[in-house]
Amino acid sequence: MADHLQRPHVVFLLLCCLTSCLSIPDPRQRDALIHQEASMQTGGKVVLSDAEQRLDTRLFRMKQEEMAKADFPPAMHFFKARDLIKNSPIFSLLQKMPKGGALHLHDLAIADVDWLVKNVTYRPYCYMCVTDNRSIRFIFSSQPPKPLQRCSTWILLEHLRAKMVNVTELDNSIRNNLTLFTDQDPEVLYPSQDVIWEVFEQKFLALSGLVSYAPVFREYFYQGLSEFYTDNVMYVELRVLLPEIYELDGSTYDAAFALRTYQDISRQFKAEHPDFYGVRAIYTIHRKVNVSVMTGAVERAIKLQKDFPDFMAGFDMVGREDRGKPLWDFRDALSLPAERGVLMPFFFHAGETNLQGTEVDQNLLDALLFNTSRIGHGFALPRHPLAKDLSRRRGVALEVCPISNQVMKLVKDLRNHPAAGLMSEDHPMVISSDDPAMFGASGLSYDFYEAFVGFGGIRSHLGSLKQLAMNSIRYSSLTPEQQQEALAQWQKKWNKFVSENAF
Repeated sequence: MADHLQRPHVVFLLLCCLTSCLSIPDPRQRDALIHQEASMQTGGKVVLSDAEQRLDTRLFRMKQEEMAKADFPPAMHFFKARDLIKNSPIFSLLQKMPKGGALHLHDLAIADVDWLVKNVTYRPYCYMCVTDNRSIRFIFSSQPPKPLQRCSTWILLEHLRAKMVNVTELDNSIRNNLTLFTDQDPEVLYPSQDVIWEVFEQKFLALSGLVSYAPVFREYFYQGLSEFYTDNVMYVELRVLLPEIYELDGSTYDAAFALRTYQDISRQFKAEHPDFYGVRAIYTIHRKVNVSVMTGAVERAIKLQKDFPDFMAGFDMVGREDRGKPLWDFRDALSLPAERGVLMPFFFHAGETNLQGTEVDQNLLDALLFNTSRIGHGFALPRHPLAKDLSRRRGVALEVCPISNQVMKLVKDLRNHPAAGLMSEDHPMVISSDDPAMFGASGLSYDFYEAFVGFGGIRSHLGSLKQLAMNSIRYSSLTPEQQQEALAQWQKKWNKFVSENAF
């Protein structure tokens, strides 16, 4: 931390020396400035081994070739760039790279939508209806379900498919209702933030009916963990809404059941994959609720943390920040843990907006006032110099989700993402993927690609990737002892990755 504070003073003194003593710039001093600035970026102080240097040289050549092409993926909408990224040698290498942890994920969008369509919607007792706004809803039921307001008559998918010669069109239609990803022009289909957020939330409602069915709930979470594990992610912190889980007969379970199920599946997955470090959950509630409901949610969080102390990491709010209430409106509810002597870590979404100067734009400062452990997104942070300084000095990392921020229309060209500047000065940050299934992505590699190639430009290197991976463990909710254990486990994976790819 002291090093960060001293760097600007070193550069200032060097510049003073240059301007006062020289009439013609000295190339050696120029080189010193360039080196000094490069050392300030994320990973700039990481010392690479001989093998890492060989891999870094290989990676640099890949990046030079990538950046020389006419179609540059970070400058394109991800839906148009996805296939280009898939075929990139950098992406192939990133898939193999041990990325540490994914610290910003949401429960209903972590597993491939195709798995839901081809597996879950083909199960018996799966009903579907179509809403007035052309979204869809699902429910599993042993009896014909009760009518749903503003939705068509429930149709048993098993019967519907039996009447069809070719079910591909139906499956494609269902798939399109569960993800934002499209083969159409996304700029035309989703022309504004208002439009895409409305569609986004409708698709989550469609997903909820499938995933909240008890057998699917268990399998979906396991499938999501499998996809992240395959992408070389060893640890996950999941934001969970803990919805009512239901059975075929319509009986339901409470939030504690849902959290216990997450814990049980996490333990099962870890037992079957010993090199996977584990999962922790962050309990969330939609930010559009009133103060009374928020108070109840915080009280529930306190109880859940008491009952699941090793599994539950803390509390957050979800939903569109621009249309929700500012954090300050909930200050009484959010103060309950401190008033009761309970340590309740917060992991607030804050600054996921480009509406400068609004009440919601103050969420960054309010999040820091409530001593948030990390900041979800933090897109607006560079516009808040005090919040930025506090975030750095306190070690409050941003959870940066490049693809999410682009798809949800905060930024068009990822080279212009605020995190590019923050990365150039090694601001505390981690890279995550938010709702990968909703965006047609999977795991973390796509977002790492956008950050490495788009944010970092030609200057980011293997040290940048290594630092970002280590950050995901250092800024996790794990205890210091667990972090050391996880870092040691990650280091073994990293060494193997380097040895297999340094040639």
